[in-house]
Amino acid sequence: MSRPALQLTDEQMRDFIINGYIKVKPDLPPSFHQNIYEQLDAMFEQTGNLGNNVLPLIPEMQEVFDHPIVHGAMQGVLGPDYVMHPHRYCHYNPEGSDGQGFHKDTYEGDEQIRRHRCRWTMAFYYPQDVIEDMGPTAVLPGSQYYETGESAHEQPDLSLCGEAGTVTIVHYDLWHRATPNRSDKKRYMVKFLFSRLDEPQTPSWNSDTTDWHNGEAPEHPEMWESLWDWYYGKQNGNPANGSRLQTPPTVDTLIGALDSENERDRLNAAYRLGRVGAAAVPTLKQALHGTSDTIRNYAGYALSLTGAPAVPTLIDALQATNDSVRGTAAYTLADMGKAAQEALPALTHAAQDSSESVRRHATEGLGLIGQLVSDEMDLSETVEVLATGLSDAYPPVRDNAARALAKLGALAEPAMPTLVAQLEDENRYVRFHAALALKQIKTAEAQDALFNHLFTSRWCALTTRGTPY
Repeated sequence: MSRPALQLTDEQMRDFIINGYIKVKPDLPPSFHQNIYEQLDAMFEQTGNLGNNVLPLIPEMQEVFDHPIVHGAMQGVLGPDYVMHPHRYCHYNPEGSDGQGFHKDTYEGDEQIRRHRCRWTMAFYYPQDVIEDMGPTAVLPGSQYYETGESAHEQPDLSLCGEAGTVTIVHYDLWHRATPNRSDKKRYMVKFLFSRLDEPQTPSWNSDTTDWHNGEAPEHPEMWESLWDWYYGKQNGNPANGSRLQTPPTVDTLIGALDSENERDRLNAAYRLGRVGAAAVPTLKQALHGTSDTIRNYAGYALSLTGAPAVPTLIDALQATNDSVRGTAAYTLADMGKAAQEALPALTHAAQDSSESVRRHATEGLGLIGQLVSDEMDLSETVEVLATGLSDAYPPVRDNAARALAKLGALAEPAMPTLVAQLEDENRYVRFHAALALKQIKTAEAQDALFNHLFTSRWCALTTRGTPY
């Protein structure tokens, strides 16, 4: 059943690309949020924080995310088929707390993976009015693209105050923290995670123009415009209107800037190199195979934006003896989407690599690329390898294999027996994504297996020590 959605505008999407967050408020009555607040109070008093089970305990919270304004905003940044991740958590900021330091969250059930293209979000929900003194969550707008605290802290510190019901959707990699609570009131914030299921092919917001057209003096023009183009489903590489730079720097100058002490300069250099196209690939190849992991990562961003002309170089890099080179090559090919179609057989092989990191990145790539080329290529071997990945010793590989199969939908049917087995995986997130893959397969057999599991594993929020039956 389709849900109504109040779609974002071009202006709101541009703001999200630049600043990494968008704030919305559904028009639910104050009594609705007060009821949730009281239930959270009771949870902490009676059982303590139930973590992921806070939604089964208080299922009314789902109404917040089903609301057209929240659903429309999430749809804009993650596409129409986004998924609520099973990790959620109630953050309690008590009276007199000192708050936290700014940080990026780790990815639940996965290793530390950072991507500029937004495939994961968090949503911060306040069930009560929150003012500055009550220790609201604060963010550093625009910091989602920065790896160092030094660069992140050059951004302004913004407290996300708001009335009860306020929901702030943030790019998963945005730096944030709980601020000190100087009031005499407790503050609750319930954090939810969401992930993109389908790579963008058309805008999923109410768009009036295909062009970036940002009138401000931009700090990262090529990066922001490339992300806008990705949201539009445009091919990687040079934009239709060419580079924004009046006099583009030489490739040698840009390559040198990848080693700059200034992270912002490194980012700009990487995306400008990506705009150069095929002419920059030989030099980027040298950086990819160099000794610096930092330079290699930025070369990966440039090669990803370059698109198809960089694919042969990255396929070759999957054969390198250095694990880091192979891992970056797999990561970069995965990020390209359909432009890396030629690399699908090589990534299928890389998903069986001896390195956990290479297997993890390659497995993700099989889902990201495979879903876009399923009408053009035989993916039977890919599905077979992903089914094998469901039994990998490294949990992030199993998790990515299940998510990749979910992205492939009905094509994943041959993996069904293994998916059913992974419904009992020791990792809670692998279990969830195996269930999601069965849902996406959509056969009667898959649905039966899924419902049998859900009815057996259902957690009853009404059952406590005081009410056992």
